[in-house]
Amino acid sequence: MKTKRPVFFLILLIALIMSYVAVFGVTIPLGSRELKIPGTPDMRYGIDIRGGVDAVFQPADLKRKPTSDELEAARSIIETRLDQKNILDRDVTIDKDNGNILVRFPWKAEEKDFDPEKAMSELGQTALLTFKDESGNVLVEGSHVKKSAAERDEKNNQYVVTLNFDDQGAKLFSDATGKLVGKNINIYMDNTLIESAQVKEQISGGEAMIDGLKSLDAAKELSDKINSGALPFSMITKNHSTISPTLGAGALNVMVKAGVIDFIFICLLLLLYYRLPGFVACISLLIQIAGQLLALSIPQITLTLTGIAGVILSIGMGVDANVIVSERINEEIKSGKTIQAAISAGFKNAFSSVFDGNITVLIVAIILMIFGSGSLLSFAYTLLTGIIFNFVAGVTASRLMIRSLSKFKFLSKPWLYNCMSRRVTL
Repeated sequence: MKTKRPVFFLILLIALIMSYVAVFGVTIPLGSRELKIPGTPDMRYGIDIRGGVDAVFQPADLKRKPTSDELEAARSIIETRLDQKNILDRDVTIDKDNGNILVRFPWKAEEKDFDPEKAMSELGQTALLTFKDESGNVLVEGSHVKKSAAERDEKNNQYVVTLNFDDQGAKLFSDATGKLVGKNINIYMDNTLIESAQVKEQISGGEAMIDGLKSLDAAKELSDKINSGALPFSMITKNHSTISPTLGAGALNVMVKAGVIDFIFICLLLLLYYRLPGFVACISLLIQIAGQLLALSIPQITLTLTGIAGVILSIGMGVDANVIVSERINEEIKSGKTIQAAISAGFKNAFSSVFDGNITVLIVAIILMIFGSGSLLSFAYTLLTGIIFNFVAGVTASRLMIRSLSKFKFLSKPWLYNCMSRRVTL
């Protein structure tokens, strides 16, 4: 398909809009309601940047010490609710000796009065576990689950989760599975889907089993969440304190200023060294950075100092991708090809190098997302989104912009695409 001239201006407009929204955020009126797209001022920062809450939770109105299973289930509740809020920088541990749950998490983005009790109130309530059909109708509530356990089915050599219902729950579950044979029954924690299983036959007698779990840990995690719906107590705050940031907002301000100066310096070098491809590289880097900031601010993913390191690393890879493309175009022009042929061949030859470098980092980021926790998740997330936007901006958007600009006669001069490199392709 022939690239049209206006494509460059359309991508430039998108880059400018993304940058404005990422920096300032916008509020769009929709009749009586408003759609707010948060920017960096509304971003949720980690404990190491902005501080947070350190709290001790204990069972309310429970005259005995909670069991280890109950504490594990209570921890699962709190972790699930923190997951729902995309709070990656957190620490939830169990104090079995005293029957407490210890929780550390950062302040909300909009927090102004820094009230620890207000921040913790929603984490201490009893979770609502429900079994629903595909239309969202509640079939059985978690309070009817007497016990859930993770086991290994010796017959099929599979990890499973067993469920035991009380009398009322057994009847409700039997009626539900009788109607859903061949369909899925979904298990929700609050409004979060935690498991979906196909009903193979009507299950009566109050005992059921979920099979096909990947590991014993996965089965235990699901079992803890289901047990949390049958907790006989809610959690209250025993005591709390505020956490001062280890490095603080001062370090963030320094890093932001350094980042802006570095971006300007890199753009000047790209413009001087690679000319027109360097100019396009600056716009693609702007798209990548703005996209990463929006990917953090819109879902309120916690940004920690390690997360900022992920942003910096991915930007470096973005610069590297644009340098490789610019060098390849330069080499093709020096070999005697026309501008259009050199651009096509340059991107084609550079793609494998850019793809190999990014795909390995992408795999690392995904592995860190699966097995990491706490601030490491923030690093993995920023690295993952950075690589994705690098493909979108550094490869796709750059190619479209250069092709579009090369259609203008005054921008089709070979010297605009020749960089200052002295390298020669053999």
